Amino acid sequence: METLLVGGAIRDELLGLPVHERDYVVVGATAAEMRAQGYRQVGRDFPVFLHPRSGAEYALARTERKRGQGHRGFEVQADPTVTLEDDLRRRDLTINAMARASDGTLIDPYGGQRDLAARVLRHVSSAFSEDPLRILRVARFAARLAPLGFSVAPETQALMTDMVAAGMLAELSPERIWREWEKALEQAAPGAFFDVLEACGAHAVLWPELPWPDKERPVWRHFLDFLAARAAGAPLRYAGLWLAAEVSVSAHTRVVSRYRVPARFADLADLALRALPALPAGGATDPWLSFLEQTDALRRPARFEEFLDVLSIWEHFTGDLVPRSMQLRTVLKAVQAVSSEPLRQTGLTGPEFGRSLRQMRLNTLQALFEHSPPAP
Repeated sequence: METLLVGGAIRDELLGLPVHERDYVVVGATAAEMRAQGYRQVGRDFPVFLHPRSGAEYALARTERKRGQGHRGFEVQADPTVTLEDDLRRRDLTINAMARASDGTLIDPYGGQRDLAARVLRHVSSAFSEDPLRILRVARFAARLAPLGFSVAPETQALMTDMVAAGMLAELSPERIWREWEKALEQAAPGAFFDVLEACGAHAVLWPELPWPDKERPVWRHFLDFLAARAAGAPLRYAGLWLAAEVSVSAHTRVVSRYRVPARFADLADLALRALPALPAGGATDPWLSFLEQTDALRRPARFEEFLDVLSIWEHFTGDLVPRSMQLRTVLKAVQAVSSEPLRQTGLTGPEFGRSLRQMRLNTLQALFEHSPPAP
């Protein structure tokens, strides 16, 4: 029985990146032996265990052979006869197929160190083509490592293209696609995720709603990296992508339905798509207040502030000389400062109360604009 550190921890260590998780593979053991030592089994399909004290993940060395479609269509062999090399051969990329023994020895049977030095994302073996999720995983690694100069090996790009052409993406569940997409949005260069998928034909299959010109990268792809460079969170990057793509609300709704995009992402993007064409201008007070009302800014100010963050970065990206985001922040603050308490003390209720409160807000904006009129 031998326990070795494997995968991403070694890759990141060799790249000089922070190591956040450590996974281990156990060679020459059985599930019964692991449980006898206090490990808690968490994988029914795969023999994965949690350490009784640290909670770190330990998996028995295993091989996998595809027998059917989907991520459950694999026949798994995990017994003491499976070697470390067998286990590493089934992994996706060479840079993820290295192990370190307890004495510090680095085991690298498939050239992971070589590809780290060459800044190449290369598949380990033909087993790569058995799981179409690996297409998205390669794209996600490109999004993470592109700032370090990594690119996809030509033979891996060709293999992914063949997989897409064979219709293998249809095997993926919406949840698995969204999970990789969300992780990619969090990376340093999320635009590279879409570059890789466009190059192998996957983009047109997964996101036909997102335009991609034949000869150049789209504006929304550049804006995505612009948002990342400004440390915008994943929901803001998602919303910015759709705002910059200028697609219809209905097109975005189809994507949300297809991939079951969580509400905290979908709602913000939907707001951006609806609000951008309706941005107010000029000194008339009613359009500004109506905009706040229609975007639910007064009842959901946190979401509206996120929209303003996206809009502000978009204005910077486009060089907009009339930053409506700043004006909207000022207007929102002024309207929020209007207290309804004096009206309540008069005993007004119902529609009359609402009309009176709205007029107070309009009066406040009129005074604000007289002092500092918004740009036309």
